[in-house]
Amino acid sequence: MDSTTTAGLWDRLTGIQTPPELWLVIVTGLAALAAVGPRPLWRLSRNAVTIAHEGGHGLLALLTGRSLDGIRLHSDTSGVTVSRGKPTGLGMILTAAAGYTAPSLLGLGGAALLSAHRITLLLWAATALLVAMLVMIRNAYGALTVVLTGAAFVLVSWLTSAEVQAVFAYAVVWFLLLGGVRPVFELQAKRRHGGAPDSDADQLGRLTHVHPVVWLFLFHAVALCSLIGGGRWLLGL
Repeated sequence: MDSTTTAGLWDRLTGIQTPPELWLVIVTGLAALAAVGPRPLWRLSRNAVTIAHEGGHGLLALLTGRSLDGIRLHSDTSGVTVSRGKPTGLGMILTAAAGYTAPSLLGLGGAALLSAHRITLLLWAATALLVAMLVMIRNAYGALTVVLTGAAFVLVSWLTSAEVQAVFAYAVVWFLLLGGVRPVFELQAKRRHGGAPDSDADQLGRLTHVHPVVWLFLFHAVALCSLIGGGRWLLGL
């Protein structure tokens, strides 16, 4: 790749793109809501939330100095991230807390980029994160899910018009913001009925000696605040 091409790619990555019209932003939000709401669609779209959830665990494990052994994604939309290191302490707490907060925080970060009209940067950053995660996937279904998701970003980034890229980026960010809310309510419902005894909230309760309900409240607060703040950025409010 010569310097001219490199410069062109850098300009494309760091440049400012035109956002879609407000009505299209609203449509992308409604489309994301449709993907999150009805149970049949949610059973499929939740795979993307699981990627973000387990990716959050993996990223914080690495950032806190733990050794990441691998990530598995399952067809029932569950997942597991295995890391090695001290079984207690701040690193383990942050790693455990990262899962349910990751989709919403990724959505909030995406909304910040879109509010700055950095559409290409968002798409390429998401692709890079998916490639990095693929290296740590340890099962076939997980690899297939991440590859298909990454392929969608690559195809949109390279083969579609700027308008289509903008609509896709807004839809993805809306989905992360909305999709980060529902799993916390699902976890709350499971715990109410005696399920999920080893959930992230329960693990955090054992690690910190703080009741799991407090951690559930934190998950809710992050998800809802991210949705409100990110939504305002997307709508230009």
